[in-house]
Amino acid sequence: MPTYRFKDHNTNKEWEDLMTISEMEKFKKKKHIELLPPTQMNIISSIGSLDSKTDNGWKETLSKISEAHPSSHLANQYGKKSTKDVQVDNLRKKHRTRALKGGGR
Repeated sequence: MPTYRFKDHNTNKEWEDLMTISEMEKFKKKKHIELLPPTQMNIISSIGSLDSKTDNGWKETLSKISEAHPSSHLANQYGKKSTKDVQVDNLRKKHRTRALKGGGR
């Protein structure tokens, strides 16, 4: 259930209350009650990446898939490339970019 902030204009009192959405809708229909915006947002997140939560067997499977598809996004993330392969890929990207821009220097 969400927490809502309210203000009573008769007493100028502000408070928070835990209730369902339908209860809140009924409660805020009272003329002297105002629904206030939240002061803070509760953000739920996890620490670490997806890699930190996957086992080595799955990482090995992803590595094998990336070897079969060397130009895929998966290969960029999980592939095992040699220094030479990385240099060749960078050179290809450089020349591809030049060709798309018009071929000149």
